[in-house]
Amino acid sequence: MTGHAFILHLTRASARRENAHRLRDSCGLPAEIWPAVDGAAMDDRELRARVDAGLFAPRYPFPLRMGEIGCFLSHRQIWAEILRRDLDHALILEDDAGLDPEHFAQALTLGRDHLDRFGYIQFQTRPARGPARLIATQGACQLLLPQMAGLRTTAQLVTRASAEQLLAASDRFDRPVDTFVQSHWQTGLRPAMILPSGISEIADQLEGSTIQSARKPVLEKLRREWLRGRYRRAVRHASASSAAPDASHD
Repeated sequence: MTGHAFILHLTRASARRENAHRLRDSCGLPAEIWPAVDGAAMDDRELRARVDAGLFAPRYPFPLRMGEIGCFLSHRQIWAEILRRDLDHALILEDDAGLDPEHFAQALTLGRDHLDRFGYIQFQTRPARGPARLIATQGACQLLLPQMAGLRTTAQLVTRASAEQLLAASDRFDRPVDTFVQSHWQTGLRPAMILPSGISEIADQLEGSTIQSARKPVLEKLRREWLRGRYRRAVRHASASSAAPDASHD
């Protein structure tokens, strides 16, 4: 299998540069650092060309922040690069990922062994919300197919076919990339996940998130929490009734 790794790194995020190089050198595949799209540098015309609202149900309840738009476009660039290079698959890592080489090597072997079957495998940092079917194990690592796919795009394996499928479905988008990938009732692609994966989130040890918003008043925070809870319930329902193919029964 022809595989390659891309380390997404925002050039101005200098505090993350050393970690990006560390990921490149320790991820277990031929790798390069890929310059992420800087959402803050985009103009209104570029935004209108990509971002829409209410594209599919459940409707995403928040306007996209500039960093979220840049993050989505960065992943789309890599999906397109997978096709351009005719790679069998790619490992995509974000520059705030922590990587334990020993445990990640087990997770990577497990993921690559089953990647053709699932197409998109997340190296998760959090347990699944709700039911998840155990598919296989490698050492302490478990490959699971959750009913409600996980969030986070910290690290994932993506096949060429899945990159093509996701790229075609996201010419315009209305939600963050991890929330889009979670929406298998819309994309037709059910992400599997590995946990523990040897991947952790270390943004707080670097410079914090590059997708930040201003501090909000208490009432606004409460309103957002209510909207987020309602959205999650709708996602849970859509996940349970999804018609996306279930590779665990192949």
